[in-house]
Amino acid sequence: MSVYKSIMQGLTEAAAYQQGKLKTRKARLGIKAVDTFNTEDIRQIRRKTGLSQVMFAGSLGVSPKTVEAWENGRNKPEGASRRLLEIVRDDPGFLRRFHEAPQ
Repeated sequence: MSVYKSIMQGLTEAAAYQQGKLKTRKARLGIKAVDTFNTEDIRQIRRKTGLSQVMFAGSLGVSPKTVEAWENGRNKPEGASRRLLEIVRDDPGFLRRFHEAPQ
């Protein structure tokens, strides 16, 4: 289908929907709340990965000092770091996919 035909089809469908001539499927999606993590949670997640603080930090894209501060309770992970910690908690092997084997 050409770009022109695709655009015209979309416009035709939009007009038909607006006029009540076309029914569409609707899906309602929710976003799961992001979990919070205490110092022991973070330490356990990292240990399950088998990575040192330095390797764990590099894998998450944060500094080793950040992971150390999380594990010692001086700071708490926020935003995307919390979501990524959820992913790693549920799949400890996830981060290993991003490590290169030594040559």
